[in-house]
Amino acid sequence: MAAHLTSIAQLGSVPGPAFLAIGVFDGVHLGHRAVISRALEDAQASGGSAVVVTFDPHPLRVLRPNHAPRLLTSTTHKLRLIRSLGVEHLLVLCFDSDFAATPPAHFIRALAASCERLREICVGHQWSFGRDRAGNLELLAQLGDELGFDEVGVPAVRIDSEVVSSTLVRHAVEVGDLPRAAKLLGREYTVLGTVVRGDQLGRQLGFPTANLAAHNEQFPPDGVYAIEALRDGATLRGVANIGVRPTVSNPGGRRLLEVHLFDFGTDIYGDDLEVAFRSFLRPERKFESLEALRTQIAKDVENARASFASTILE
Repeated sequence: MAAHLTSIAQLGSVPGPAFLAIGVFDGVHLGHRAVISRALEDAQASGGSAVVVTFDPHPLRVLRPNHAPRLLTSTTHKLRLIRSLGVEHLLVLCFDSDFAATPPAHFIRALAASCERLREICVGHQWSFGRDRAGNLELLAQLGDELGFDEVGVPAVRIDSEVVSSTLVRHAVEVGDLPRAAKLLGREYTVLGTVVRGDQLGRQLGFPTANLAAHNEQFPPDGVYAIEALRDGATLRGVANIGVRPTVSNPGGRRLLEVHLFDFGTDIYGDDLEVAFRSFLRPERKFESLEALRTQIAKDVENARASFASTILE
């Protein structure tokens, strides 16, 4: 039975022996997948249960809030992706200042004490954890000998001679190299957002838009894209604008993600959309009037439809 756990003590509800994959897993890229897959495979071979242990919020949001990067995946998005790998049991720990001050040995001892029987802990080959990042594979090995579990440092995954990392993926998305990002992720790059109410300008222009609150996820470069959006298992096509909307009011100049879905009139406020960027159509720019903007949006829709039609013909 699948479990979503929020405290270490709840690990006792998971049938043993337990195989833990521990990490931040922002992006769930190929390196992360290797760690999770190792725990899944070893649990299956031994008749045990794999548990993915991760953290919310991203530790850097607590430890270095002024230098924390844009997320590749919000927690909601990350958990969706982890579940898609076949993971039944997830432990999401609240990462706050108290947790950050926990000595690494205390954290591992608490995990071992709560599991029905801890058999294995899988982490990335350079993972460090606990207060002052004093925990490492050497400490895990020492505690494993004492407490009766195996430590597994999963080797790095390399693509084109580079070690796959969230930093590499983030840079690829930021500069618009989405094929490169997909190669590092092992999947296409998507943004998950919740549809929120906007100023209804798109509706006034004849092109209703879904305004997405994207939970701090990294956007590709500003501009207009042909997109596909996944909603409740259904794929919808459309056109999206990323940027600051220079033609109309945008207090604070925030970067926004606005999506117009083709031939779609359902009220979806509060729904989640997972947006995949299929092709870049043009840069964002300022127009002299709303009428000029409306004319351009009509062209964008036409060009997006044409891009999908050409893909089918290829």
